[in-house]
Amino acid sequence: MNEIANHPPEPLPSGRHFLQIPGPTNVPDRVLRAINRPTIDHRGPEFSRLAQRILGQLRPVFGTAGPVVIYPASGTGAWEAALVNILSPGDTVLMVQTGWFANLWKEMAERLGLAPILLETDWRHGADAAEVGAVLRADHAHGIKAVCLVHNETSTGCRSDIETVRAAIDEANHPALLLVDTISSLGSMDYRHDEWGVDVTVAGSQKGLMLPPGLSFNAISAKALAAAERARLPRSYWDWRPMLKANEAGFFPYTPATNLLYGLDAALAMLHEAGLETIFARHSRHAEATRHAVRAWGLEIQCAEPRHYSASLTAVRLPDGHSADALRALILARFNMSLGNGLGRLADRVFRIGHLGDFNDLQLVGTLGGIEMGLAASGIPFRTGGVQAALDFLALPA
Repeated sequence: MNEIANHPPEPLPSGRHFLQIPGPTNVPDRVLRAINRPTIDHRGPEFSRLAQRILGQLRPVFGTAGPVVIYPASGTGAWEAALVNILSPGDTVLMVQTGWFANLWKEMAERLGLAPILLETDWRHGADAAEVGAVLRADHAHGIKAVCLVHNETSTGCRSDIETVRAAIDEANHPALLLVDTISSLGSMDYRHDEWGVDVTVAGSQKGLMLPPGLSFNAISAKALAAAERARLPRSYWDWRPMLKANEAGFFPYTPATNLLYGLDAALAMLHEAGLETIFARHSRHAEATRHAVRAWGLEIQCAEPRHYSASLTAVRLPDGHSADALRALILARFNMSLGNGLGRLADRVFRIGHLGDFNDLQLVGTLGGIEMGLAASGIPFRTGGVQAALDFLALPA
């Protein structure tokens, strides 16, 4: 008899899965329906109108009047595009290791033949603008060509103050370009590419933009465009120039991810209909309610500096000797909810609660309820009352 037939199928969990990792996030029904449309000719007039509308609606989300390019890729592709378009072999770049993803960006720079200078942190704070400024002031020959930062470090829940870093670069009178990863902050937290003097902003589709993975973005300053004319790192697929030329007429230099662009069109409409300020306020409110719950449980927030708190996610430290991965596995098995794992030096030390994208008060309460039940079932020492603390905060006038 077939061996598979001897094993009954796993029972299907009832209800909807709670996907509370910090991305990919839940995709709204409106976006899913848009993606489900029949594919059209990506060289035809209907597609041109779609692309031009999308490119126009993207700019306010980045806070820019300049160009934004779209790649069929993950956010990692947008990292590579940012580096290869403005730099040359052997160029020095200043990077701040605020967490796992900042470190991955540094490793990519090394593989591309760049020379990163790494400012390390304890993974509990955002970038130190004064430290960045001091390094740049000491670089009298202006050998550092770019400063690379992660706005919202997804592995730690720590935000860096980009405006303050820009001021430090300017005070040092240094010409370095400023590159910023907004993969887990764009569309969820206040971000101003032009106002903060960012030269290249990196983003992905699968978090605050409420899409599946598969699209990535570069917003580009005039200074970065000028640097691209001098840069000598090899580039073909990632080259901005053919992309920008084709975009003028609403087209792409190669086959785009047509159905994901349908979804992006719908997601941008949702963001603008709600209003970006309203969306940012909602994310901040849910983040603070989550932190109220964590404190009530007697657990520790990974981000140690309140001014660096993320509005997109909260990383929670467990007491020594207790496994965050075991807790996550228990919560998944019993309550059908996924939480983010710890990465790098935080592996099995923290779990991460995503509260970004298409998300509301009831979803947050359900998420926190699942965690509180999981803590009780796991034997991890904690205090009850986290859900009630969040409810009390959510009941306050907005």
